[in-house]
Amino acid sequence: MTQGIYKILSNRCVAKNTFEMVLEGDTSSLRLPGQFINILLDGCFLRRPISVCDYDSFHITIIYKVVGKGTALLSKLNEGTSLDILCGLGNGFDTAKSGFSPLLIGGGAGIPPMYALAKQLLIEKKKPIAILGFNTADEIFYREKFEALGMHVLLCTADGSIGIKGFVTDAIRNTSYLDYSFYYACGPEAMLKAIYHTCSTDGQMSFEERMGCGFGACMGCSCKTKYGNKRICKDGPVLNKEEILW
Repeated sequence: MTQGIYKILSNRCVAKNTFEMVLEGDTSSLRLPGQFINILLDGCFLRRPISVCDYDSFHITIIYKVVGKGTALLSKLNEGTSLDILCGLGNGFDTAKSGFSPLLIGGGAGIPPMYALAKQLLIEKKKPIAILGFNTADEIFYREKFEALGMHVLLCTADGSIGIKGFVTDAIRNTSYLDYSFYYACGPEAMLKAIYHTCSTDGQMSFEERMGCGFGACMGCSCKTKYGNKRICKDGPVLNKEEILW
């Protein structure tokens, strides 16, 4: 983990109530896709944890949905603004478990970390498939970005306005050619639970949780697993399928 000042290079709306922000700063503590940053905002007591969508040696891309005070404040920040950020938090996804043809499943705000994961798996010569789930067509973002990587993308919407009608689990059940070696998932807990009971292979899931410190000191985001209590911010947010209790 590193703490530093990061400059906003861009902050733009990419879908309904959804924004993409590109930051410039120290990314040396980012080691794996699935890690997150924790942003200090004026007027907010607690930092706001946001998953990392993409990164390189000097830049971080995040995608966030405006759902409350913190993300509303974030959406109004202009290019050139400096932010105090804790970077490189969480454990991230383990690509060594993926096998040759992993399935990447993202729902809404859980889609961004799947993008960095897809890029890493492709670097490792794997052949990932992505399922991206949204509520409606006007909430869709990054579909073209995933397709530009050269991977197969299945799109589904809860209202059927585009792609497969239903949830990500409907896409998994109703797509006959899906043959995957492992799965990675990120999204609402209800979605993760449904995936747990739908997918037959092993997998890893990234959980969302209210956090205090973001690095394991306050114990505010502890959850029970088969192997005892774990802190989502430090021992997670990625948990292995075999340790999850529902």
